[in-house]
Amino acid sequence: MAADKEQRLRRKTEELRAAGVRHVVCTMVDSGSITRVKCFALDDLEHFAHSGSGFSILWALVLSNDHFTTTEAISGPVGDMRMLPDTDALVQLAASPAWAWVPLDLFDQEGQPLDVCPRQFLKRMVGDARQAGFQLGMAYELEWSLAVVDDDTGAVRPVHKGPGYSSNAWSIVHPFAADLLDALAAQEVTVSQLHPEYSHGQMEVSLGVADPLTAADWHVLLRHTVRTIGEKYGYRSSFSPVTVPGLGNGSHLHFSLCDLAGDNLFCGGDRVVDLTAPGEAFLAGVLQELDAIIALACPTVPSYERLQPEKWAGAYRVWGHENREAALRFITGMAGGRRDTANMELKSADCAGHPYLLCGAVIAAGLNGIAQDLRLPDPCWIDPGKLTEAERRAAGYEQLPASLSEAAEALAASSVLRDAMGGMLHDCMVAVRRAEAEADEGRPIEELIHEHLWRF
Repeated sequence: MAADKEQRLRRKTEELRAAGVRHVVCTMVDSGSITRVKCFALDDLEHFAHSGSGFSILWALVLSNDHFTTTEAISGPVGDMRMLPDTDALVQLAASPAWAWVPLDLFDQEGQPLDVCPRQFLKRMVGDARQAGFQLGMAYELEWSLAVVDDDTGAVRPVHKGPGYSSNAWSIVHPFAADLLDALAAQEVTVSQLHPEYSHGQMEVSLGVADPLTAADWHVLLRHTVRTIGEKYGYRSSFSPVTVPGLGNGSHLHFSLCDLAGDNLFCGGDRVVDLTAPGEAFLAGVLQELDAIIALACPTVPSYERLQPEKWAGAYRVWGHENREAALRFITGMAGGRRDTANMELKSADCAGHPYLLCGAVIAAGLNGIAQDLRLPDPCWIDPGKLTEAERRAAGYEQLPASLSEAAEALAASSVLRDAMGGMLHDCMVAVRRAEAEADEGRPIEELIHEHLWRF
């Protein structure tokens, strides 16, 4: 560890100890999109920052149900990886102040970054973007469901019953919401807005714009904080893609492309909806790879119960200006402030999506679009679901993968994402998605909803 980083860590450890922190919880989002934790004493943080904690390499191939699959390169639990805390992201948890939180990166035993590390894949993509002369702002918009669970019967009762965005629902959840906002502010997580959503018990938070790595870290930290505060109110928190048949939790990803001077390349240009040439090419690259990206954004079989036409989930591989049925919804914002607000929203992702892999894949696809000088098709100005199949075919409006197995094959076929992710990570993700599909496709949706409800 570099001397200046060691000094920063010692100062931070002293500050945390003075603030009452005694323990550290570390998180890693695995191949099945489950957030795994390891914990240790604050006094041991410097040791773990040097030596890490061991974990079987097979965790690169774990499904969301705790089962494992294999690839040609990883055929069993032989081999180790070292999980090292990224102490630059270390923060005290406001809802459990005896604890600090820090995300983990994966290394081999020689101290080299592991090819299968999702967080370091995102770091590489951010570096590639900067080398090409670009930087990105990203923000997640997450939905989740709050419920009270009967200890004896297991019956689930939503905390509120709407209506969506209503004062009625707010009057029930506002004490919880106030504690959540206070905790996130103390953890330096920026929140744009928070409100009750449409489904019974559903809430939504729009996190502030940050660099891609911070945006993904905030996604993990938000969920951790929601669960901790919810438990104090007797609430269980579900980020599952579907909580009741036909209704689910989205995790929309907003992103904007800027040059290194910070100028937004999604406005002020001479292309469609005032895009600049690199801005259009970046978005065209994302649109081109969207079928493959969906395997990272919608990683479970229940995900495709949510990803349906006419559900505002973005089920068609189209883009549109303020079109909430398009997978990619372009947002200009108010006149006079568009250099700060113009962004693209990827609507199709759900809350089981991998926060690091999704951000990294969007960057990889967009950079390929710039390298290939791709152009966008005409924007979609209508709801594609209202058209006949023949009309959609004539317009070129294709539905996104309608099942996890379809998405897995799209990911397998993507040379763009394979080149960006590296063969090892790409093979792992394809294998996990195929195994999840094989395990769950064809089973009753009610059974799958029950199994996944408290998994995410």
